[in-house]
Amino acid sequence: MVASALSTKKAVALFHALSDETRLALLDRLKDGEQCVCELTDAMNAAQSRLSFHLKVLKDAGLVEDRREGRWMYYSLKAEIKSRYGQAALQAQKQERRSCCGTGTVLQAGQLDPITGNLYSDHEAATLPHDAVAASLGCGNPTALAQIAPGETVLDLGSGGGIDVLLSARRVGSTGKVYGLDMTDEMLDLARANQAKAGMTNVEFLKGNIEHIPLPDNSVDLIISNCVINLSPDKDLVLAEAFRVLKPGGRFAVSDIVVRGEIPQEIQRNIELWAGCVAGALEEQEYIAKLERAGFERVSIEPTRVYTAEDARDLFEGTDLNLDAIAPVVDGKFISGFVRATKPETNQATCCSVTCCS
Repeated sequence: MVASALSTKKAVALFHALSDETRLALLDRLKDGEQCVCELTDAMNAAQSRLSFHLKVLKDAGLVEDRREGRWMYYSLKAEIKSRYGQAALQAQKQERRSCCGTGTVLQAGQLDPITGNLYSDHEAATLPHDAVAASLGCGNPTALAQIAPGETVLDLGSGGGIDVLLSARRVGSTGKVYGLDMTDEMLDLARANQAKAGMTNVEFLKGNIEHIPLPDNSVDLIISNCVINLSPDKDLVLAEAFRVLKPGGRFAVSDIVVRGEIPQEIQRNIELWAGCVAGALEEQEYIAKLERAGFERVSIEPTRVYTAEDARDLFEGTDLNLDAIAPVVDGKFISGFVRATKPETNQATCCSVTCCS
């Protein structure tokens, strides 16, 4: 009873911490490393007292830690929060497979969770280093559905162990280039090791966040991603950055978790607490609207997997969630979707003349 009460209290604190846009923005900024509260106030154009309040809420929820140096407080993501993603790279090198969703326990040999399992064909897996396949935490296979032509430049947002980068590199050939963008040193080290094993010379892995892509404007033909954008606290910024780096006529082709229709907020929050890869998933029409606001056209979402009540039971088995209550409500509500969009050939949003758009 005491353990259950503590678990409930922790969950409530976590829900409260993540329910505010300012706190989500603070977490996003702290991904880059420790920052003084004075730096945060300047960057976010907010009063120090207001940010200090929000930072205390994040600290109480176990998401950030602080230290004092002189008169200033410095904040950073709690070590285990930042390292959680990097752990997946290390587990892949140990040949362990963990579910990207659920409680994070090591999966038994041959056991697949309903979201990350069976995404790549045996032929695709056979052409890649084992560690690249083992580190895959995606919800789809964007390279299987995206049109990739020889000589093109491709960018993978949140490239992880490099599986989609390496598959794309084979298709663009020696005259093309594929960039993988990731924020953790462990994943970048693993991806570069996999690149070396695969003998790929037309690949480059970059360190950075998908909200601030370290590439110039109009430099990429195709953007792919695999169950990463839904995890960003600022999806509008991600989509704006994607639009910026794509060439006119460039394509956006990502796999992502998408919500279909309404789900009671309390149930969605309970699911997100346990399942990392469905946290932050957008409702289908909202996703489409955000892409259109960013400037994209020809937007569509094609379901590649529809998760059933039975999938929910498999996914959350072993948690303290009430599966009898949750499974029927979420039946068919979460999908893995292939999200397509195109940057217009002529970007009218940049028109600054009364005649240039006529």
